[in-house]
Amino acid sequence: MVFGGLWMLVFWMVVILLVVWGIKKVTERGGSASKPPEKRDPLDIAKERYVKGDISREQFEQIKKDLHGS
Repeated sequence: MVFGGLWMLVFWMVVILLVVWGIKKVTERGGSASKPPEKRDPLDIAKERYVKGDISREQFEQIKKDLHGS
């Protein structure tokens, strides 16, 4: 009786882990985890941040100046 309960517990733990793993795989961004991350241009990142309002125009201009100066 104890072993039957133990196997039932193991069974449900495996089922739950498989469901969590499946959900994680489906919701991963970029498809495959084996792909290397895409290299992005720093100026493009600054442009995106400026458009979203994360940085001010002055900060954006300073970033552009700093990037072009290097």
